[in-house]
Amino acid sequence: MERIIAKRIYVHLAENYLLSQAQHGFVSGHSTCTNLLECLNDWTLTVQNKKTVSVVYIDFSRAFDSVSQ
Repeated sequence: MERIIAKRIYVHLAENYLLSQAQHGFVSGHSTCTNLLECLNDWTLTVQNKKTVSVVYIDFSRAFDSVSQ
């Protein structure tokens, strides 16, 4: 049931152009790898243009590893 609902939501978002081109998660043909490659390209262009780059990494894995009781 969850897959059916998720697929319908995705189809609705895709058909109505509600997904950003920057969206990588849960999009066919996009992954964390393509996200990192796009970020690396953006950072490289920024550094080449002699601008600064600030990057923040947030690890949410611990939040999803626990179960509240």
